[in-house]
This record gives sequence, structure tokens and C-alpha cells, in this order.
Amino acid sequence: MRRLPTMLLYLLLLSWSAAAAAPSPMLASQWRDGPDVSRYWVSEKLDGVRARWDGHALWTRAGHRIDAPDGFTRGWPRQPLDGELWAGRGSFEHASSTVRRYPPDAAAWRTLRLMVFDLPAHPGTFDQRLAALRVLFERTASPTLELIPQQRIADTRALRRQLEATVAAGGEGLMLHHQDNRYIAGRSAGLLKLKPWNDADARVVAHLPGKGRYAGMLGALLVERADGVRFRIGSGFKDAQRVVPPAIGSLVTYRYTGLTANGLPRFARFLRVREEAPAQADKRDRRVPAPSPPGSGTRYR
Repeated sequence: MRRLPTMLLYLLLLSWSAAAAAPSPMLASQWRDGPDVSRYWVSEKLDGVRARWDGHALWTRAGHRIDAPDGFTRGWPRQPLDGELWAGRGSFEHASSTVRRYPPDAAAWRTLRLMVFDLPAHPGTFDQRLAALRVLFERTASPTLELIPQQRIADTRALRRQLEATVAAGGEGLMLHHQDNRYIAGRSAGLLKLKPWNDADARVVAHLPGKGRYAGMLGALLVERADGVRFRIGSGFKDAQRVVPPAIGSLVTYRYTGLTANGLPRFARFLRVREEAPAQADKRDRRVPAPSPPGSGTRYR
């Protein structure tokens, strides 16, 4: 009889996979000390490539299909999953180039796993989604699929200690997910990131020429935020990136330490290119179709 609740939860998982459309990705906001930390689940923020599994294929955050090698997704569940394709701490560039390479490099893909942190088609709170994920992973055996550990932390002081320990070990930061938060498309106040610095994304609109030792190379990127504000990013680049800079139109991630009185990021520094499309995307349109309306009985048209 004690197995009955678990079996019911598993049956609900099967029904959600057939009856609900996974929304567009939920995006994190910045953590600010103040809320009751004990009401959040805390996990490590992984420096991987955001990826969604729709039950049949992998997709990028921007909606482009990812070509994984044969066998990588063998044995994965039919439920939509949200996670990061991850190769370990400090390996973002390797993960990004592997995901973008076409045709896929099977040897490089053997270093990746999909680290799962959410169940986007599930209608419940994060407490309920996490419980459902744990049941699902009890019934899923795949070396390329892993559930990200989630833990409770008592208070802000303990949270800061956990952040320091994670960063000292080579991690990027922490993610906090409110226990009552539901999965929504776009930026969420219930999903928060905590790092030693702030970061954000902006679109490259121009390459500004370098001077002195950087003559003939990139001096700075002119970028544009989602709100239309433009500013320069001139530091954080490797010499190779100054020779071949991020393409105009690409999305880049930068770090900064607060905002100026005019609302511009202070000490903006380039972190990485946040690739929106794998390398094969220019050969064929592989964007995810719009999600079906609620109750339509399919995840994607």
C-alpha cells in the first residue's frame, strides 16, 4: 500500500507527457538577500549549454534543434525535460563547440551529460515537480542523463558559505528555486541565480577597432540590451577572440559590478558567446514550432 502514492505519481507523469505542451524556457532573475532562504531549493549553477528535451529531440534555449549522435538519448523518458548539456566545471567552451558541431562528434559527446533541473510540462509547484522528477529518475537508467542535486539551506549566512565553497571548488554560482514556483515562460521571480558578480546577455551590433597592441583587431564590442540600450564591452577577450570576434547578431554574456547612475553596467567584461544556433542551423530551418494551445493534446505541432 505504501507504494500506491509513488505509482499514482508515475501515472500522472505519463499523462502530463501526453496532455501538456512544454512552454518556452523559464529564465532566472538575480538573487537579492532578504527572502526566507529556507523556502528555496538550492543547486549549483552549471556552466553548460541550456537544452530542452521534448521527448524526442534536444533543442537549444532559442529553439534550434541539437543534433546529438546516435545513442546519446537512448532510454530517455518521453516527458519534456529542462537542463544543461554539461562537460564539467570550467568546460563551457568545450560543451558549446561540441553542441554546435555538425555532423556531431561522437567522441566529444561522450564527455557530455544532460543535467536536468526541471519538468516544464508538469503543472505543479517546484516541490511537486522535483518529487515527480525523482520518481521519474528512479525509473530511468541512462549514463547521459542526470538529475541535478537540490538541497535546502537554512538561512542567508549559510547560503553565502555555500556560494563561497562552490566557487572555491571551481563552480560558477548557485541557483535558487522557490518551492511554490510554477513553470512559466520567460523571466521568473521564483527562479534566481546567485554568483559573486552579476551577469546578463546582450546582442552584438558592431565591432569597434582596436588601437596600440590591438591595432587591426577587435578593440570592443558594441552591444545592445533587450531594452534597446547600447554600450561597449572592451575587456575579457582572449587574443584569438580579438582576431575572430563574436559575430554581429550573436548573443554574448557579460559580467558587471552594479549599474551607473545612467543605468549602464559598470565594468562590463566579456564572459562568453551564448550560442543561439548550432552550426548547421543556416542549412535548414530547425526552429521549434510554437507550442500547441493548452489542452490540445500535443507538446509541439
